[in-house]
Amino acid sequence: MLRLHRDGEIQRSTAFIPYCYYGPNIQMKAQSQKLGHFFVILNVYKEMLKLGELESFLVEPKYGKKKDGCCEPDIYAHFRRTPFFIEVQKTVYSSKQMDEKLDRYCLLYESGVIDKPFPHVLILSDQRYAIDGNYPFKVFQSQSFTEFMSSLRSEPAPSRPSEGGVRIVVK
Repeated sequence: MLRLHRDGEIQRSTAFIPYCYYGPNIQMKAQSQKLGHFFVILNVYKEMLKLGELESFLVEPKYGKKKDGCCEPDIYAHFRRTPFFIEVQKTVYSSKQMDEKLDRYCLLYESGVIDKPFPHVLILSDQRYAIDGNYPFKVFQSQSFTEFMSSLRSEPAPSRPSEGGVRIVVK
């Protein structure tokens, strides 16, 4: 890799260890803040591959122009026959910013550009947002995709003790 870098065949970012190498025609700057965001998206991809059937995975698909109020999800994925828009939030958004982001999803929903069923919106962030809106689609929050999938597993029903028995709940 070092030889390819010295020969100008590839670019290198030293902002990460190990270094990040990429092709010479990439439009992004080598020390771009966006690289960390794309690494998180890559980790979501790897999590999804481990957890089940991933039919499609698109990074930052465009459904219109952002300046026109259209949403730009970080990921569109079709996972286990279910469509998802996934927002990867590395920075903390204000409640107003998150409401505006979800309102853009409502506009996309109402536009009819997306076939039914409309994808669920999954927000992956360390920050928990107070999402009060009544949306025509489901909105989920989690710290990671793996944690989200774990939260969907139903808890076993508590067993009822018989007369004089011991109740055991297996988790």
